Amino acid sequence: QVQLVESGGDLVQPGGSLRLSCTVSGSTFENHAIGWFRQAAGKVREGISCISGDGAHTWYEDAVKGRFTISRDNAKRTVYLNMDNLKPEDTAVYSCGTGKERQPCGWYDYWGQGTQVTVSS
Repeated sequence: QVQLVESGGDLVQPGGSLRLSCTVSGSTFENHAIGWFRQAAGKVREGISCISGDGAHTWYEDAVKGRFTISRDNAKRTVYLNMDNLKPEDTAVYSCGTGKERQPCGWYDYWGQGTQVTVSS
């Protein structure tokens, strides 16, 4: 069973930075594309970034492009989301997800519980 655990959420001021982590167990990590999602209060969950299993391909939603950076360390079985120039509208619960082995970004069967990011002065 694939398990994902997020960490790194916090309260940060506008313009600040955070780094989220998603650690995966229960499968061959490098065979999994990993996506980051967020869900603000009263809104549907939206995909914001994804990285292929080998790290060669990344995707960003327009609202975070240029401010967020996704990366992975396969030795640590962890995917990171570096978030810079945070805005109040980035406030949400952030979670990571993955599909079955060798499925590309866009296919998700497993999810973490999420970590809260709050951007406020």
